[in-house]
Amino acid sequence: MKTGILNRYYADLPESYLFSTIARKIDSYRQSHPGADIIRLGIGDVTRPLAPAVIAAMHRATEEMADVAGFRGYGPEQGYEFLREAVARGEFAPRGVDLAADEIFISDGSKCDVANFQELFDRKCRVAIPDPVYPVYLDSNIMAGRKNIVFMPAHAGNGFQPEIPKHSVDLIYLCSPNNPTGTVLTRETLTAFVDYALRHGALILFDAAYAAYIQDDSLVHSIYEIPGARACAVEFRSFSKTAGFTGVRCAVTVVPHELAELRRMWLRRQTTKFNGVNYIVQRAAEAVYSPEGREQIRATIAGYMANAAAIRRGLTEGGWTVCGGEHAPYIWWELPEQETSFAFFDRLLETCEVVGTPGSGFGSCGEGYFRLTAFGEPDSTRRALERIRTRLK
Repeated sequence: MKTGILNRYYADLPESYLFSTIARKIDSYRQSHPGADIIRLGIGDVTRPLAPAVIAAMHRATEEMADVAGFRGYGPEQGYEFLREAVARGEFAPRGVDLAADEIFISDGSKCDVANFQELFDRKCRVAIPDPVYPVYLDSNIMAGRKNIVFMPAHAGNGFQPEIPKHSVDLIYLCSPNNPTGTVLTRETLTAFVDYALRHGALILFDAAYAAYIQDDSLVHSIYEIPGARACAVEFRSFSKTAGFTGVRCAVTVVPHELAELRRMWLRRQTTKFNGVNYIVQRAAEAVYSPEGREQIRATIAGYMANAAAIRRGLTEGGWTVCGGEHAPYIWWELPEQETSFAFFDRLLETCEVVGTPGSGFGSCGEGYFRLTAFGEPDSTRRALERIRTRLK
């Protein structure tokens, strides 16, 4: 094969995806320490089973598919109307946000949607990305050949609220609650970004994958709670962390009627490249909004947040500075001066056999920090904290 036909922009990416690098380090450690008892608080994957209401809905839908009358083949690429209406009623209406079903698109993951949505824009667009933040925002734009990328620093000095760009940009990525810092963007910050986007004709791509973990109802859960956002923002939501669908795959993207051309383009893109989420999974997602499903999922999230509180409390009592863990399943751990986050990864693994995520993998502002997740089992989380307390100092 001629190398000249390959997408040359892939050469601009880091050597490997952050979590692939971590996996290789863990495998290497296991090979040299065959009996290692490694506790993983790194990758943000859920550990609790699907809610009983969700499982029951999957079983019912599976039985339907076994019968001629209930069998379904290709579904609508935008998602079945029963799920889109359930999302509008269950996710947005309680926050005072009125959405029509045809403004909602069902997909197989918000990671896919966040990565793919940039396809709708010119390569020359000026893109603003928070630092630190989820790596997919940056990597997908690099893959597309975009060079005009600016970063919005978020650090302790500004309360981890990303700085609004000083000059005009076209696309703005925001993530709240933020992965990796676990902080929530304030109403004032989001209002300033919406005002900026309306003034400059920019579009906000708002990732709300962890909105279900916000414990304070007074905080903003959806960008559409901000006046004017319908004219300048697309929102991404996920069932992965909300309802444990990381291995099932289902998500939501909202493109309001006010963004009519963009909505038409996204629908055209999806109908060309995507055949929709399967019927069984969509019935399972619908059950998330049933009374039983809500209560069961609320209990699961409470369990994860209890882990988060324990991690936050344990590190704070150990004399470390942390943020997050109050409205998100992530704890952002400030490291000792002069120690890089990857050096700390190695030290934590060697000393405690505990795995986290180096902050520098989320951007240059992440250097000097380390992310821990609350998605582990309570016992393993407790044991990890005990090892850190007794072995790390």
